[in-house]
Amino acid sequence: MEGSSNGGMLYHEVQESKLCAVHCVNTALQGPFFSEFDLAALASDLDRKERQMMHLSVHAGAPPAAAGDFLSEESHNVSLDGDFSIQVLEKALEVWDLQVIPLDSPVAEPAQIDPELENGFICHLQDHWFCIRKVNGEWYNFDSLYAAPLHLSKFYLSAYLDTLKGSGWSIFLVRGNFPKECPISSSEASNGYGQWLSPEDADRITKSCNSTNAPRQTQRTNWPRQPSDQFLSTEEAELLSEMEDEDMKAAIAASLMDSSPAVAVANAGDSNPQTESSNSQESKISQDNKIA
Repeated sequence: MEGSSNGGMLYHEVQESKLCAVHCVNTALQGPFFSEFDLAALASDLDRKERQMMHLSVHAGAPPAAAGDFLSEESHNVSLDGDFSIQVLEKALEVWDLQVIPLDSPVAEPAQIDPELENGFICHLQDHWFCIRKVNGEWYNFDSLYAAPLHLSKFYLSAYLDTLKGSGWSIFLVRGNFPKECPISSSEASNGYGQWLSPEDADRITKSCNSTNAPRQTQRTNWPRQPSDQFLSTEEAELLSEMEDEDMKAAIAASLMDSSPAVAVANAGDSNPQTESSNSQESKISQDNKIA
């Protein structure tokens, strides 16, 4: 079924603290449907049910060791730093009649062959979640570490998913009846980190970030690299053509390995030391050529 329309707008959430699971669920639903407190309540309920099952198991004669540490008070569905389990995300999406299916399961085989026929995926590695979603017939990467949704061509979608799998990411297919509309005018839409963007605004922000300072990502060994030219659409190729200078590419590559989860938002008034360094180096080369 086709994704939500919302008047042609895209809903995106920028990384706040370690709430990427919240951002992932909300961008999958295309609206500010859940807060961190909602997911924490779901995690608490799951923990309670798991402990009850383990207690029943022990009372039925199972050795206490079989219950493992599920009988402890420590949560198995949310970590102290706010990372939620896949079970919590499943429960949240089930509220909206959505099913979460591992992409490598037999039932998801059609999605492995033709992922563009689906409507959404959620991806997880280490302590980060993000959503890839089809909205109004177009695919976008709604990673909360990006300043805006990143448009993905249908061809690149398949290549990108393969890259994620090869890098160790867990990918889940999301199927069901996605919400059609979210009241944009509602006061609930202002949760502090969510924003509504037109596709044109999202593209403008992405290009601006690429031409100044690429979206910064937390340091992860298996983080997917920037797409290679052969998988890019015309729009995506244009983004790379704006960064032909090798020094600028090196600076952006270094930025991508930054350990800070902050998102770089374009600001015309901010100075860019990387660009200034590149310009200084070009000036020096020019002077050397004149002397020669």
